[in-house]
Formats: sequence, C-alpha cells, structure tokens
Amino acid sequence: MRNERAFLVLWTLAVSAATAAFVLHLSLRVRAVELGYELGRTHAHIARLREVKRVLELELSSHKTPERVEFVARTLLGMSEPSLDRILPAGPLPAEPDAPVETSASAAPSTEEQAP
Repeated sequence: MRNERAFLVLWTLAVSAATAAFVLHLSLRVRAVELGYELGRTHAHIARLREVKRVLELELSSHKTPERVEFVARTLLGMSEPSLDRILPAGPLPAEPDAPVETSASAAPSTEEQAP
C-alpha cells in the first residue's frame, strides 16, 4: 500500500510537471506569434513613415524652386518687381570690364628693391 501511494504521488507530480511544461511551451509560442504580428505592423508603419518622408522631401524641394517662390510672392503676397527708381545701390559700383584691374602684386614692392 505504501508503494502504491508513493507511485500515485510521483505520478501526480510527473503529470503536473508535464502539464506545466506544456502550458509554458504554449504561452511562449503564443507570445512569439504576437511578437511576430507586432513586428509586421511595425515594419508596415516604418514603410508608411518612409513614404511620407519621401513625399514631404519632394514637397519641400518643390517649395524651394525659384518659380514657386516667385509664384507665392506674386499671388499670395502681392509682390512685384521693383521699379528702377526704388533700387538703391548698397556699395560702390563695380569697375567697368574694359578698365585695367590693379593687382596686389604690382602694388607691392618687389623683394629685389628691399635688399640693401
């Protein structure tokens, strides 16, 4: 009778351990599947964000074109080209292309003149 009771206790422990291992295995498998689905959703979200970034970069580059800036200035801001009487010089006038340009080499004394 003692052997039967010891066998019954050991059998119950073995079945409990096997059941616990099976439940642990199932829970780990379910978690792995959930993480796989989450990873797929995250990859899809990243792909959407990359597409949005690409579209926004194209839109930004189109807003930086001179044609777009001029269009916005003329239509939305009501700007126009200034007349000649409204243009003021900001510095000295540039030299004429036919005039000789003085270089720093001709203005500086040569090294032969400096020797005693």
